[in-house]
Amino acid sequence: MEGQREKQSASIYSSLLSSSSLFAFPTQILAMANDQMKSVASLLLVLNFCMYAVVLGIGGWAMNRAIDHGFLIGPGFELPAHFSPIYFPMGNAATGFFVTFALIAGVVGAASVISGLNHIRAWNSDSLPAAASAGTIAWTLTLLAMGLVSSSVELSLSPLLLQRTMEAFMIILSATQLLYIAAIHGAASLRR
Repeated sequence: MEGQREKQSASIYSSLLSSSSLFAFPTQILAMANDQMKSVASLLLVLNFCMYAVVLGIGGWAMNRAIDHGFLIGPGFELPAHFSPIYFPMGNAATGFFVTFALIAGVVGAASVISGLNHIRAWNSDSLPAAASAGTIAWTLTLLAMGLVSSSVELSLSPLLLQRTMEAFMIILSATQLLYIAAIHGAASLRR
């Protein structure tokens, strides 16, 4: 009788372990959370790309305006007393540096979308290092430009609406790029 009970409990135990019903619930939760992180990362990737594109558009316009309306230097002209190679006819003294670093951050941020799209497509730990490193480099350059925003605002508020828009986008991008980097690490536990 006791041998029969041991056989019966052993068969129940082996059937529980062999069936996926015992481990299905935690696995389903992990798969659901992983799919949600993938959609969050995709949304942040698209949002960041659009915002970087706007920053590039406004920054390109500001750079073009500075080139067209900057100093005229030639054989018959003397350098102005407060000459700066990064002179912008609008804004304040920090505007030239801000626009330059915002353009660099915008180009690197838009380029990081390529590795981000590859990681979203594959969504495993093999594609994570490229997307994470490109996203981190874009984020640090965005933080550098955001630091120049605070310097620009501290000197004086710019009356130019486009410059203030670009400053606001850089502040928002510094937060959303960090959230994107955190979201793409959701695939760190998945292997092929």
